[in-house]
Amino acid sequence: MAEASELDPAAPIQFVINAAAGSSDADMKREVIESVLRAEGRSGHLHFCTPQDLASVAREAAQRALSTRAAVVAVGGDGTLNTVAQAAHAAGCAMGVVPQGTFNYFARTHGIPADPAEAVRQLLHAAPEPVQVAGINERVFLVNASLGLYPDLLEDREAYKARFGRSRWVAFVAACATLLRAQRRLRLHIETGGTVRDMQTLTLFVGNNRLQLQQFGAEPEDTLAGTPGDGSMAALVLRPIGTLSMMGLMLHGAMGRLGEAAGVDRFEFDHLVVRPTLAQGRRGVKVAFDGEVAMMRAPLDIRVLAKPLYLLRPQPITQPTAAVTAAASPTDGASL
Repeated sequence: MAEASELDPAAPIQFVINAAAGSSDADMKREVIESVLRAEGRSGHLHFCTPQDLASVAREAAQRALSTRAAVVAVGGDGTLNTVAQAAHAAGCAMGVVPQGTFNYFARTHGIPADPAEAVRQLLHAAPEPVQVAGINERVFLVNASLGLYPDLLEDREAYKARFGRSRWVAFVAACATLLRAQRRLRLHIETGGTVRDMQTLTLFVGNNRLQLQQFGAEPEDTLAGTPGDGSMAALVLRPIGTLSMMGLMLHGAMGRLGEAAGVDRFEFDHLVVRPTLAQGRRGVKVAFDGEVAMMRAPLDIRVLAKPLYLLRPQPITQPTAAVTAAASPTDGASL
């Protein structure tokens, strides 16, 4: 794709920032980005927006980046990255990431620093590379998508964070509270390849990120070419279990051994069709993707997308060889 591989270093980079302009958080992000741009002799346009305006601002910024042979950069957490990725993927422009979330699985997978200044500095010298993205009913997602219990968990987590602040422990406590009151069961008809599964489950979790699955201890067996996030995806299905079993499940998850827990099925795929049994009169189902929650019409079509996302990935630092170092160093009696 010519647009993504032929960036103009003189073109201003389009930064999409999920923060209301004029807030202390926005001022801090502005200072970090602008100071790095000044130091590197580069230019950029900073677009601050509220969550409600994020999608429209991202689309406009992506189109501007495409027309000027620049990149659009997401500054924020998983939801911001997802929204900007949706716009960049549709436009066909390169995308950069300055992560601001709690877990940052996507950024960590691709070697993007957690420090904002270093992330900005590195993306200025990065080249766009194709990375796998997935789609659920044509909605792009980078890390995961799910239905059933997991969307409830995300909504509870946001409520806990609003009350107690953002931390991994708050997220863990919210997850425990959600799991212990889980009752609702889904009836799903799942089609993948030539396999059909009819099952009852508390949640269906789809992972497009190997790092997250590794930390859960829930990588599937390699039954397809590639690995989750690089050729395939993984599905985790949680069968209905009692309260004591649920407590054991939480312990396994906390220890990174979810794959060993009873009641968890997992398999690898590249295309999955999910037909949930819905209550009369309902056409949609609650779905979570990259930390966002929305209603989607059934059936759900989940697949590895043929079109990649062109991501600005940090370039590996090459150390000079001994011969090059010796040639570059002045020897005794040599003049400079």
